[in-house]
Amino acid sequence: MECHVYYEGDDDPDKCTARRLEQFDEAILYRRMDQVPYGIVLNPHAEQALSPADLEDGLGTLVALDCSWESAEAASFRMNGVHRALPFLVAANPVNYGRPFQLTTVEALAGALSILGEPDRAAEILEPFRWGETFLTLNEEPLRRYRECGDSSDVVAVQDDYLADDGDDHDEGSERDDHSG
Repeated sequence: MECHVYYEGDDDPDKCTARRLEQFDEAILYRRMDQVPYGIVLNPHAEQALSPADLEDGLGTLVALDCSWESAEAASFRMNGVHRALPFLVAANPVNYGRPFQLTTVEALAGALSILGEPDRAAEILEPFRWGETFLTLNEEPLRRYRECGDSSDVVAVQDDYLADDGDDHDEGSERDDHSG
């Protein structure tokens, strides 16, 4: 599955996971939204959760938005494609370690690849990051369970199990992964 990123370039270039993905030929970055190909757009504001059923659309392209957390808004996700939200996953990156939905671009893409049945590809794109394997370890069970789901409603049911287990620690209405970093 191809990984594409709309890159706003408004965060620290030395910490930008999208730029590193491009350096390792794991993703293609775009500076103009009209250049981004049609695909599955990882959008925290989407009304439907990503699930293995999204592969039925025949889309072999994942699209993420790379921007700073300060500039992530619904309006930033005007890309053409099938918009899907990632379910509950926990960040392993040093800035947001342990925080749900606070994923970097590479974590968002890896989570999506894993949910869509490509866990080996997920591990491959995380390899250049010293904390990459930790992301897969922290999220091993939910990623496996999401991968086994039939559709978006099944994914949401699994996510609800995790949110219920966490009690009041996490607000379901809080901002989800904006694929920044």
